[in-house]
Amino acid sequence: MTGDFWLSSGHLLLDRTPEGRLEVTDDFLRAYLARPEIGPVEDSCASELALHRALLANPRLEVGAERLAALADPDARENYEVWLGFRDVLVSRDTLEEGYLALVRGGGAGRVPALFLDQLVQVILRTMLEGVGEPMRARAAELLFRSQRVNLQDGAVLVADEDTVDERSRDGGFGGLGRLLAENGTAVRGVDLDVMTEGNAGEYWARSDAFDMVLEVGFPKPGLDALCRVLEHWVRHLLGVVVRIHPVQQISDERWSWHVGLDTEATGIMNALYNGDEVDAERLSRVLALFRLEFDDPGAMLERVAGRPVYMAMAMTADRKLRLKPQNLLVNLPIAGKG
Repeated sequence: MTGDFWLSSGHLLLDRTPEGRLEVTDDFLRAYLARPEIGPVEDSCASELALHRALLANPRLEVGAERLAALADPDARENYEVWLGFRDVLVSRDTLEEGYLALVRGGGAGRVPALFLDQLVQVILRTMLEGVGEPMRARAAELLFRSQRVNLQDGAVLVADEDTVDERSRDGGFGGLGRLLAENGTAVRGVDLDVMTEGNAGEYWARSDAFDMVLEVGFPKPGLDALCRVLEHWVRHLLGVVVRIHPVQQISDERWSWHVGLDTEATGIMNALYNGDEVDAERLSRVLALFRLEFDDPGAMLERVAGRPVYMAMAMTADRKLRLKPQNLLVNLPIAGKG
């Protein structure tokens, strides 16, 4: 039994289609209006307060340029413009998944805060993982919407949630008391998080919204295999294409024809290697994992690479952070019909 998990995703605010897709509801949209970026503050003008009340009453309300121009605070105007554009994309599609795809494919993601896209990814993953019952997959899925800190320890590749690490570093795990001690110059203990193992993985469900378990993602650990299964499911759920993904230790393919970087760092490294450019040892050492992706149906691929594997990589930044971009898989795979 998994019980509920990731309550913070807002999945309970969404409706489901018979096909298992998500339908945007007014309550889901209202949750964004409660965020500090959109919610009124003490010195909000009357026009802003009126607009916020009107949108709470009807989150799908059409808001014209004149009404936005009446907002006294330019930051508030911009925030509403961005949110309204984001909202309009979501409500103009039949499902939230289609809205997310429209944002990442059509370039609209450029004006949307990364936080909003991460929230969409989380709630889509939450729906995908319903009934899966494997906590390691759920923890691996966190990599698709939350930045990770990387620790290389005795050959192990350990990832921990960046926000959690930062918070624990500030308060030593003692919450407000720890922060008070730190502010007064009193030393607090370092960050101490549980590494997920088969023995303690079942604890994940009850603490899923704490994002406080460390995952080992080195080759050939179960955490890396769990990430492969999540990525397969991600592609199948959003694109309707069945793929198989396996970790590999190196790429030794003279016919290497297509690759996808799962993050910005990996994309740069893979592009350089593919083009035959020199990549220094320090930069290469940032690569945390390599993958081989194969389509079950080669006919679903672009004809010129049909039947060929797609190589993928994930890499940390110079300051040991890992920030996956799951949209890369959706927009960069060689799928037939994309041109």
